[in-house]
Amino acid sequence: MKTGLTALLLGVTLLLAACATGPAGVTREQPVPGVVLPLRTQGAEIVDQRGRRVMLKGVNWYGAESPDFVVGGLDRRPLAEIAGEIADAGFNVVRLPWSNEMVARNPLIAADRLAANPELQGLRALGVFDRVVEALGAEGVMVVLDNHRSRADWCCDTAHGDGLWHTAAYPEAVWLQHWRRMAVRYGHLPHVIGAELRNGIRPDPGQGLTPTWGDGALLTDWQAAAGRGGEAVLQANPNLLVIVGGIDWQNNLHGVWQHPVELSRPNRLVYAVHDYPWWRSEEERADPRLFAERSHERWGFVRDRDFPHQAPVWVSEWGGCLQPDHNGACPPTDTAYVEAFARYARDSRIDWSWQPLNGTQSSGYGRQVGAVESWGLFDPSWSRWADPDLVERLTDR
Repeated sequence: MKTGLTALLLGVTLLLAACATGPAGVTREQPVPGVVLPLRTQGAEIVDQRGRRVMLKGVNWYGAESPDFVVGGLDRRPLAEIAGEIADAGFNVVRLPWSNEMVARNPLIAADRLAANPELQGLRALGVFDRVVEALGAEGVMVVLDNHRSRADWCCDTAHGDGLWHTAAYPEAVWLQHWRRMAVRYGHLPHVIGAELRNGIRPDPGQGLTPTWGDGALLTDWQAAAGRGGEAVLQANPNLLVIVGGIDWQNNLHGVWQHPVELSRPNRLVYAVHDYPWWRSEEERADPRLFAERSHERWGFVRDRDFPHQAPVWVSEWGGCLQPDHNGACPPTDTAYVEAFARYARDSRIDWSWQPLNGTQSSGYGRQVGAVESWGLFDPSWSRWADPDLVERLTDR
């Protein structure tokens, strides 16, 4: 009888352990402070299960989408320390880019890319990605999965392709399959809150295609494809927010007026935009009122109470030069833009994510591994903030 009871208890213990772990040993994380997950939308806001506003204040941590297949900085500093630094600064979400090539190939990560994390050496791309997700959850930081490109590389121009959600090597069927896999893979982790379906939709001259919105064209209609992608994600994990960027490098949402993205599950849709210095005039940078007006014209209108398709808008990428690189000092226009957007974000209480966290560059076209990432929040050591005052102001610390 004692032996049978012992076996029963052991079985229950193993079952609970299995339920609490995911792929490659990912364990359940600590709760996100002050947030009851999963998240949902309510009008123009993202809210938790109590209906309380959860304002996303985040960073982009790139590299897994690159030819390195791993987030940057793991050659400079232990993963747990980087995750802890993000949380201690007051950021509550990390946008993690990934490529379809990463999922399809799942290659072994080069040891030198993990020099400061010897316990991760010998793991493949998805295994390290799991550990990154786990480390962030352990610090109470939420995660948004971002399908950044098809082929592993830097992003985003037109010459190097990947402007749409599909390519010859990775057609839409593969894109949908990969999203189902990623949604399932992290479905047991409540702190994985969202799926940004595709980054920076733009023309793809290699395929001779330009994106459209709402015209029904199978190969170019991003609004329709986003609906299909959103359904694939929600079928695999109904708790995720489905995050859909606009076209034109994710800079406008004008198509939503006539053709909103439609999902079968309510209160899950968030629109995403990008905002950068080159899209802002000198007048906008100098005039907070004009900056807000132009933001409203391009995408802010989606948040209006009287807009028939009201939804939250997340500025999933914005940023500017913070530290000199080989090109010299940061342009004054970047400094003015960062100040202008920081003011707008505070006044409008919009959700946002700085691009990027990284203090050094990863591989890719036009990149130099280990070079200073001039827009990075971290300095090249990955142990100090490039501009501590800015970080404090952004997170209201």
